[in-house]
Amino acid sequence: MAVRDIRVIPDPVLRTKCEEITTIDDSVRSLVQDLLDTVDDDGRAGLAANQIGVSLRAFSWNIEDEIGYVLNPRIVDLSEDEYQDGYEGCLSVPGLWFPTRRAWYAKVEGIDLDGNKVTVEGTELMARALQHECDHLDGLLYLDRLDRAVRKKAMKVIREQL
Repeated sequence: MAVRDIRVIPDPVLRTKCEEITTIDDSVRSLVQDLLDTVDDDGRAGLAANQIGVSLRAFSWNIEDEIGYVLNPRIVDLSEDEYQDGYEGCLSVPGLWFPTRRAWYAKVEGIDLDGNKVTVEGTELMARALQHECDHLDGLLYLDRLDRAVRKKAMKVIREQL
């Protein structure tokens, strides 16, 4: 359908908890197509609906040549003993990357456009993307996950850019 503009901080939609999708209609089908079209670009690992201005629980991903989506995703499993501390960025916080602790493994359950249950899971980058996008749908940014000192530095850089 369309490649949509990405909302960036301080847009309030990014801090809004997204609503469950209760009816799968043409508007939801169009949203999914827009999510898929918009995430299908180099350097884009994932995209939550609120990043394109829609406060519904849906996201798409583009990891290792696999593009997909999930509606009403919920994290159902995270590795408890293995973590990754790599640098993380966000399309809604352009140009900034900071070390962000995430579980090494993540598993998400949701539904597809036919209402069928889907499970998406992965390690490393896929796990990071699943956690990152679910955070978006809960009105959180990766900045909220930063260690206090790093977050202070990040917020200073962001304020200077605004």
